[in-house]
Amino acid sequence: MGQSALFGLNAFIFIFVILLAPLGANAAPYAAMVMDARTGEVLHARNADTRLHPASLTKMMTLYIAFQAIQRGEIGLDTEVTITKEAAAEPPSKLGLRTGQKIRFRYLLRAAAVKSANDAATAIGIAISGSEEAFATRMNRTAAAMGMTNTTFRNAHGLTRDGHLSTARDMTILGRHVIYDFPQYYNLFSRRSADAGIAKVNHTNRRWLDSYPGGDGVKTGYTRAAGFNLVASAQRGQERVIATVFGGSSTAARNARVTELMDMGFSRAPAQASVRKPTPPGAMVSEAPQVGNSGGKVVRVSGLVTRSLRPIARPATAAPTMSDDTLLLAAIDSNVIDAIVAEALGATAPAAAPAAPAVTPQARPAETVIMAAAPPALAEQTIPEVVTRISTSGGRHWGVNVGRYNTRHDAERVLLRVALNEMSTLDGSLRRVVQRSGGFDANFVGLTREGADLACRRLQARGTTCFMIGADS
Repeated sequence: MGQSALFGLNAFIFIFVILLAPLGANAAPYAAMVMDARTGEVLHARNADTRLHPASLTKMMTLYIAFQAIQRGEIGLDTEVTITKEAAAEPPSKLGLRTGQKIRFRYLLRAAAVKSANDAATAIGIAISGSEEAFATRMNRTAAAMGMTNTTFRNAHGLTRDGHLSTARDMTILGRHVIYDFPQYYNLFSRRSADAGIAKVNHTNRRWLDSYPGGDGVKTGYTRAAGFNLVASAQRGQERVIATVFGGSSTAARNARVTELMDMGFSRAPAQASVRKPTPPGAMVSEAPQVGNSGGKVVRVSGLVTRSLRPIARPATAAPTMSDDTLLLAAIDSNVIDAIVAEALGATAPAAAPAAPAVTPQARPAETVIMAAAPPALAEQTIPEVVTRISTSGGRHWGVNVGRYNTRHDAERVLLRVALNEMSTLDGSLRRVVQRSGGFDANFVGLTREGADLACRRLQARGTTCFMIGADS
């Protein structure tokens, strides 16, 4: 090779290296963690406590707080949210919201979870807290309560901003809370597509979900500063593993790495392990205007907790209108419910067992079935007793059990209280008290399998013990 040709080759190599150097220098740092979701045990960690850009993994916290706000009555799934200019101005990925537009809160959740829409995430934060800054404050307080010690949020969407940082460990912790604290909403993160009101949106990580057996979430994230991030979860039998990757070089490379980590997690996780759910964070309350309520003083959650919230009491005769999948929080004041239950049962339960009467009253039937759709006492002062067998026609041969009690009176009281608090969830079901050797079972029957499953998930979200049963249970 001639000297001039050799010089030309060396010059080309030098220029090529110079051009590539910035790419290597700007590559996002790598970090990873693998956790047994059932126990919280760390199965693998690399740079897990290095503070990095989380990108749209941030939206897991935005959605977590949204679920929390729904549960506490701050906002409803069908609340009409007015889009602010701040939300409408967010860059892609976005749903395409316009300033002044009204859209149901449920559609914002779907857009943020499935499409990772930045405008929807900002709209969620402003709808709940009134401003982006106030919502970021709540995000940080909630993160601190979860033990996310190296995370600082500056916005609801995760676009790069100074100081907006997290770690692989903290995002894994957050993913675990999403799974266990709000199981009734977790399916949002595995939907391949969803109706977001103004558009149909597709999942940002369909390829990995479709390729990995048992994969069901959770959230992708990408910015130039962050690289390709992913918090993923999969369940196989009784085992559930969460894997987090920061700094992937591409979608394909990130997904391949997460697959390797998942396989490692399932190989290291024990086949049998007791589920130790994380402790949900609380919330501090402060007075502020509340979306979706009219009149009266209301409270808004802004950070960590001292007491739970209850919506403003409505008149006892007001029947709330709910959609089929809206979580109906206590719409009637507790004292009103107590009065209704007491009137329906004839009297409140005695503080102490009374002396046995001289004449034994006529025995009641072993099974008492009462329609649950209409609150009793609003129409009659006595409860009709009807002994019947629930028909299994039409697939409505499922039900839910809400506990076993020492007396029939206690079981009936619980059924009435739950029916009043959950009129939308249990609409069309029947209340049935069944005497067992260990006490009196309080059941709602006459539901479809899907209806019973949904009812149980919503009741459990409200802190009510519940499990599905067959009509003959």
